[in-house]
Amino acid sequence: MRDHLALLAVLLWPAIPLFWIPVHGFNRFFRKIGLLTYTLPLVSWLPIAYLIYLNRMNLLSYTIIVPHALGIIGMITLVGGVILQLWTLYLLSFRGITGMPEVSERYSGRFVTKGPFSVVRHPTYLSHTLMLLGVFLVTGVVMVAVVTVLDFFLIHALIIPLEDRELMSRFGRDYMKYKNEVPRFFPTFRKITFRS
Repeated sequence: MRDHLALLAVLLWPAIPLFWIPVHGFNRFFRKIGLLTYTLPLVSWLPIAYLIYLNRMNLLSYTIIVPHALGIIGMITLVGGVILQLWTLYLLSFRGITGMPEVSERYSGRFVTKGPFSVVRHPTYLSHTLMLLGVFLVTGVVMVAVVTVLDFFLIHALIIPLEDRELMSRFGRDYMKYKNEVPRFFPTFRKITFRS
């Protein structure tokens, strides 16, 4: 069970940067090709997932012994990340969370500032990091720790700045005000009273 959980995390993770970095970075191009954008993960992610699967024994063989208490914290972190992901899915809708506003002129998306979006601007990326960290603490697989660090770095260095730029172009001053008042990723646990 633990090996399957670690393999699933390592297999699925590359789809996030392989889709979101190009879509946010070259937004005009992907708006022109529209729904064909969704072939991008198939073309880029499937070969990588296949190579990961072929090398799964090597990738998953390095583990550390995680103390039982950290394993419990990992399970709580994993479940918390899943709940946060489902909550953002509910608020954004399936179309919103899968990038339809970024690739389709017909779907502009909603500017959501409630729920987890009132505490952090990018709860979806926070949920990914929490899930990956949780999987690492539950399984002790070193490759999952590497993926967690890569996820965190790519989200902060590339994906969030590109997404912020794209959201600014879509929502203008409202997003600028929101961006100035709500932290990008780490909750500050101070009362935020953003109103759009």
